[in-house]
Amino acid sequence: MVQPLDVIRRTMARRMSESFSEVPHFSLKSRIEVDRLQQARAAINVGRADDRVSFNDLIIKAVAIAIARYPAINASYHPRGILLHAHADVAVAVAIEGGLITPIIREAEGKSVGQISSEMKDMAARARRKRLLPEEYSGGTITISNLGMFGVTEFTSIINPPQACILSVGAAFEEYRVVDGAPYVATVIAPTLTCDHRVVDGATGARWLQHLRDVIEAPEEWATA
Repeated sequence: MVQPLDVIRRTMARRMSESFSEVPHFSLKSRIEVDRLQQARAAINVGRADDRVSFNDLIIKAVAIAIARYPAINASYHPRGILLHAHADVAVAVAIEGGLITPIIREAEGKSVGQISSEMKDMAARARRKRLLPEEYSGGTITISNLGMFGVTEFTSIINPPQACILSVGAAFEEYRVVDGAPYVATVIAPTLTCDHRVVDGATGARWLQHLRDVIEAPEEWATA
């Protein structure tokens, strides 16, 4: 049996094949503690039975803040040079029938977690009904792919050109750690940043991941509805 390719699957196959063959990929992995982020989410969701903020909503905001602090990865390759983008337009991979689509939170650095959550709920629902407008899923500056809901803890994604980076986020898990000789158990995520080496080198990607870690591990500074 051969299952015919619909337009979405055909387009995705073409774009991902072109990306993997033409873009020099490399990946960086990190470990980030999320106990305080989970506590911040629980505090935000008090009394929000029908409008709860997701863990991914907080990750979107954290990515945008990290980009504002260190914008070198918020760029695209162009034959004339490197295009530097003024805002964090964060694309988020959403699984739909026949493939996936990436609705975009525009200028996410200037939006509250609550605003991001409302926009994502609306666009994800319309994406699954194939009702998104082209401008709602075209032109992002970085993509987040989250497979944590499937129990996946670590994975690597293919870059969505012309973006220079994609962040893969898996499920949180407990990890034994030692600080100054004192052992403790932390809840962590193990994100992977995949980069276009024409735009982002190893040191640049690593520095941005450090900023992302600092943002996520200090949610009291920004994680409000």
